[in-house]
Amino acid sequence: MRSIKAPTTTTLAIEVYKPRSCWRMMTDSQQFRSIVGFHQDELGDWIATLSCGHTQHVRHRPPWELRPWVVTEEGRRKYIGWPLFCKKCQDEETQR
Repeated sequence: MRSIKAPTTTTLAIEVYKPRSCWRMMTDSQQFRSIVGFHQDELGDWIATLSCGHTQHVRHRPPWELRPWVVTEEGRRKYIGWPLFCKKCQDEETQR
């Protein structure tokens, strides 16, 4: 993940594994959690386990979801420790 400074000095986080046209910019980097592991669901899709305990699918389904690294063991191993936006943490924070 790369961070850049916007003119307002707000830090924007960019998920670098997505193509440039699909980069998602977030202003609240608190909701990013480290990937701590992977497992497959009953359909064979890969799921990332995050440091917060939540899980998130990380599919490679071109052209909509481009994550070629998830289809190999070596690719998944390289992404251990990488930050991933956790929607569940964001939703929990919003409900408080």
